Amino acid sequence: MVIKKILFVTLASISLSVAQACNKDQVKVENTYTVYVVPQLPAAQMYTKWAPVLQQIGKMTGLCFDLFVPATIPEFESEFIKGTPDFAFMNPYHQVMAYKSQGYIPLIADSKIKLEGIVLVKADSTLTKLSQLKGEKVAFPSPNAFAASLLVRSILAKEGIEIEPIYVKSHNNVYRSIIIGDVVAGGGVNNTYNREPVEIKNEVKILYRTPVFMPHPFSANPRISQRLRDQVIQAFLDLAQTDAGRKMLDEIQIPEPVKVNYKDDYLPLEKIGVEKFVVNGTN
Repeated sequence: MVIKKILFVTLASISLSVAQACNKDQVKVENTYTVYVVPQLPAAQMYTKWAPVLQQIGKMTGLCFDLFVPATIPEFESEFIKGTPDFAFMNPYHQVMAYKSQGYIPLIADSKIKLEGIVLVKADSTLTKLSQLKGEKVAFPSPNAFAASLLVRSILAKEGIEIEPIYVKSHNNVYRSIIIGDVVAGGGVNNTYNREPVEIKNEVKILYRTPVFMPHPFSANPRISQRLRDQVIQAFLDLAQTDAGRKMLDEIQIPEPVKVNYKDDYLPLEKIGVEKFVVNGTN
């Protein structure tokens, strides 16, 4: 069965942790910067999507990037809270956490599609409303995945719907946990769900959609100079001017990059009441 084959390949692909994403022969070693990417999908998939983009951005800026894809979202969080990454692609509430802890500066985000949390169930499920999830097992990528977990769990709590959260490390695993029946429902986001193979999407359906927010930003540690930040921003914007560039950027969920800032685009998230659901130091 095709679904079983996809399940096996996807769930077995979470071993990659770090890889080189540039040719150091082309640039000076001191121009090397670390880029950490939130592991929404298995690490091997994230590397395959991000490495070509960073190679191209490196050519355009004369910089070199070391690409890190932590095995889990909590591991990713611990790194940016310590201020390890020079640059990071993070979820919107991670941006709030990173700004408060280390002053990370959002540079660009996608302008094409806003981020939307979704709750999914099996395609043949008889469930029609959130209240029917009371007492059930619901899968999430991690406690602090923003729209897929924090936002959904806060909405369920406000509605008085108590569930048993099950954290399965990635968005891929959420969708597949629903299909194989490990959980009744799961939290995801439009950007990862829309990129799933049709065989997976045919096996689930959307039960609920959250309000929408500015998507994941590509952010910089404040130790990165304004000049370098501007170079990176311009490179992303220029890359989007070609068909090939837009195709690469679509793979990393930034098909139409636009410059963003914390005050206008992410500060409002401080006021939506999800902070009480943040879990610190979870593996």
